[in-house]
Amino acid sequence: MSDKKENLDMPLGEFREVGKKLVDWSADYLDNLETFDVLPKIKPGDVKSKLPQNAPQKSESFEEIINDLDKIILPGITHWQHPNFMAYFASTASGPGILADLISSALNVNGMIWRTSPALTELEQTVLVWYQKMLGIPNSFKGIVYDTASVSTLHAIASAREYLQAGIREKGMSGAPKLRLYCSEHAHNSIDKSCLTLGLGLDGIKKILSDENFSMIPEELENAIKDDRANGILPVCVVATIGTTSSTAVDPVDKIAEICERENIWLHVDMAYAGVTAMLPEMKTYFDRIEKADSIVSNPHKWLFVPIDFSTLYIRNPEVLKRAFSLSAEYLKTAEDSVAENYMDYGIQLGRRFRALKLWFVIRYFGVEGLQERVREHIRIAGLVAKWIDESENFERLAPTPFSTVCFRAKPKSISDENTLNELNEKLISEVNATGKVLLSHTKLNGKFTIRLVISGIRQEERHAEEVWKLLKETLKNII
Repeated sequence: MSDKKENLDMPLGEFREVGKKLVDWSADYLDNLETFDVLPKIKPGDVKSKLPQNAPQKSESFEEIINDLDKIILPGITHWQHPNFMAYFASTASGPGILADLISSALNVNGMIWRTSPALTELEQTVLVWYQKMLGIPNSFKGIVYDTASVSTLHAIASAREYLQAGIREKGMSGAPKLRLYCSEHAHNSIDKSCLTLGLGLDGIKKILSDENFSMIPEELENAIKDDRANGILPVCVVATIGTTSSTAVDPVDKIAEICERENIWLHVDMAYAGVTAMLPEMKTYFDRIEKADSIVSNPHKWLFVPIDFSTLYIRNPEVLKRAFSLSAEYLKTAEDSVAENYMDYGIQLGRRFRALKLWFVIRYFGVEGLQERVREHIRIAGLVAKWIDESENFERLAPTPFSTVCFRAKPKSISDENTLNELNEKLISEVNATGKVLLSHTKLNGKFTIRLVISGIRQEERHAEEVWKLLKETLKNII
């Protein structure tokens, strides 16, 4: 047998050399973000047409791979990291978070049971308590990391279903009573997808009317629950939102919690986007009575500069979640099961990435005060944009701005017809986005085409908001 060590993986010398090049590549990318168009000027299929249809049979050099990264992939990127990416809820990755992802991949541990990942399990337990204290969530809640709010919410609703103890775990939905979930008409569509997945169906959702500020009306919720009970329909869950997707409206959690407590219905609070602002004393008013919730979701990857994906679910009675998903298999049993936590018991997935490293790196690098300063500055800049809109003769705000998302439209004095205004604003956002200088998204509020501008990226400064506001005004002037 030969004594020569065979390189089954990339040789470590090459790994070091290429790794340094890719860290430099990443640093150069972040340093030059503002030279890119936010939205690439390409058509569907353009990237795919430049890629070979078959995998290479022989090894290719990293020089070739990086060359294609530059020539094929980068021109097809929508730059979420760009400070003028102001669409949706911007998810920006900070330096420490990016480096944590590297370490997570290097370690490549699987967090299914404690034995396969002691450090993963215990760091996740610890850092989620840190985050819990930062947000003011009572220590009676247990935190769990999932990938996205959609998956966190799915597990929350599954817990609500299990809480009924209607025998669904054993018998499925076929023999269960008709179940109903209630949420605002402005709730995220992940609620609908969860109901599809869990067998409640779209018919199992009742959208509750909202007030003039797009917040759920508690009296309407109460009436809906009463009507359903009278018709033999069993209420399973109420989803209240702090920071709805369209307008970042705040549902009255305090009043909704009273109804849920009285009716013995599971209350899930979706604060995926706005939850990080609970770190700020001046924002606590929006989180009144969240301790009355049964489950709460908050996404550090939305506004805490943790690379996507990273969502946290806090649950008041984790045993219900465990009851819904825990299964025993001989090949997964270990001697530590009676004294250690196995995260596989708390969800549909068995394999879990070492996501907690990302939040740990970010909190330790910036510190709680540093994170508070950055979030507070975003709220200040969004307030400035709202002020500019309010003072303009050609624009109007269409919703309150409690956090860092501004909802508005162009409304020149010369136009009063709603259809014409909708067409104008659709053209305005299309023209602005086509410049490549910014990316904005839209929604509809009360039938009005609404432009959304979000300030939540770690690299965003007041000057970026000023540039976009100037572009909006100039573009509107050119199209009316």
